[in-house]
Amino acid sequence: MTNIQISIKDVEEQTFKEFKAESVIEGLKIGKALTIAMKFWLEQKSKKPKVSFIELKPKNWGNGTEKTSEEIDKILY
Repeated sequence: MTNIQISIKDVEEQTFKEFKAESVIEGLKIGKALTIAMKFWLEQKSKKPKVSFIELKPKNWGNGTEKTSEEIDKILY
């Protein structure tokens, strides 16, 4: 595995300070802690269920809304 040196812009100062403090508490260098955080984020992102349009279920908006989609179509088209 190759390590790279990078600069990162637009990091919120308070978030970075908290991240750095937690890194120190855990005995980690910032680079290692950031690598762990990025891996965690990527893993969480891949665990999100991907819902297809076909799997969407209709929602009941209550009485008087039965023709809402037709009314919206009239307005839009």
